[in-house]
Amino acid sequence: MAELICRTLRDGGLEGEQAPALSINDEIDCSLGFCVFEHILLQLCSFVSSQKSSAKHCVGRVSRSPLYCGKLLKKNGVDVAGSSKWLKVLDWFTDPLCWKSKLGESGTVKNLPLATSLSVTSCKSIKNKDALLSSILELGKEMSLYGKGRFIVGMDSVNEMLRHASIIPVSSLINTLRSHDKICSMFWLLHADLQHPQAISALEYASTMKATVEPIVTLADGLMAQSSNPSLMEQNLRRGKLFIRIKRRNGCVKSMFEEFCATNSGVKFSPVSSEDIITAQSLVPSVQFNLQLSEKERYKRGKVVLPFEHQGNGAELQIYNGRRPETQCGCIDKGSGKIIYLRDSDDELADSDEDPDDDLDI
Repeated sequence: MAELICRTLRDGGLEGEQAPALSINDEIDCSLGFCVFEHILLQLCSFVSSQKSSAKHCVGRVSRSPLYCGKLLKKNGVDVAGSSKWLKVLDWFTDPLCWKSKLGESGTVKNLPLATSLSVTSCKSIKNKDALLSSILELGKEMSLYGKGRFIVGMDSVNEMLRHASIIPVSSLINTLRSHDKICSMFWLLHADLQHPQAISALEYASTMKATVEPIVTLADGLMAQSSNPSLMEQNLRRGKLFIRIKRRNGCVKSMFEEFCATNSGVKFSPVSSEDIITAQSLVPSVQFNLQLSEKERYKRGKVVLPFEHQGNGAELQIYNGRRPETQCGCIDKGSGKIIYLRDSDDELADSDEDPDDDLDI
């Protein structure tokens, strides 16, 4: 399932479409969202470096130290020395508010270069979304030959942006990037329990794929507080469930989920065990009646002649009028009949064609 996400981000969207976007959400119960983000980042870097992607370059906005990013790529076999041709890192960890750069210009402190082989550009200001947008596009343009070629954008923490700005400019920035013709795809990480539900809904609306990281063991508040369950709590630090929802072009939504385990060598995904599938099916409430007709019931329903229904077999139409046939009631005589009525007394009301004053001597 995670490989399907990587392939979708690798291929990008069609011409004239917005770029596909992935939102990775996690919470404090299972804070393994960054591990999933790293797995997707490494897969995309492998695709781009080996020229197996429609995107030729990759731009990453990191809220962690660029030294950590360099070690991560080197640990997984990526050529960090030659990555400057296809990878650019926009650093908003070292100086997100431009305090160090201002102090360096005044001579108060000395700016020391980062000891990394990655191509790193410091973020001018995380508060200025227009400057942030232009920085991303400029980095992608620097790597593109003659201004051609698309690139992938990854953000390892949208929460850092939401700390300094409201959801409106952040979602506007994401939508602008998705609509740009040079953007192949986007993906970001969001710690959902730290944000307002309105902000989460806005970011989900801006994405075409959503990957929710949930704990492998769900415990109640009382059980979490007990010290007798350290093994259960430890499982949520290493293992989790990844629920994926993908919006298709026709408007349908495909849902799937799988389990994963975070190890020192990376993230390993595995399909859900059959026991969990049986447990999930047992949670569906049972119904006390049949939702479908049996063959016998379908046959009997087909033989019923509805009122005012045309039989269409060429015979005389038999329209049901609510009465029994004459052969059943024994009425053979088809002659005419009449009703004879005698008024019992003068107390009854006169007919409409009678004059009530006939008996008066006028």
